[in-house]
Amino acid sequence: MVIVTLQREKCIGCNYCVEMAPNLFQMSKKDGKTVLLNAIDSKGFYTLKSPNHTIVENGELAVKACPVKIISIKVV
Repeated sequence: MVIVTLQREKCIGCNYCVEMAPNLFQMSKKDGKTVLLNAIDSKGFYTLKSPNHTIVENGELAVKACPVKIISIKVV
C-alpha cells in the first residue's frame, strides 16, 4: 500500500509536484493550489491510499521538488 499525503492549505502553487507526478497532482483553476487526485480530506490533510506501487517513483520526485515540504509518501 502506498500512502500519499498533502497539506494543501500550505501550498504556494509552484506546480513542481504536477511536473514531477502528473498522475497524482493537478493545479486547481479555482485557487491556483495543487490537488492530490482521488484524495480524501481530513482537516486539511489530503490522503491517497493506493495499492499501485508504480506511483512511488514519481511521488518521491514530487516530495523532493516541493519547496514548502507539504507532500509525504509512505510505502506500507
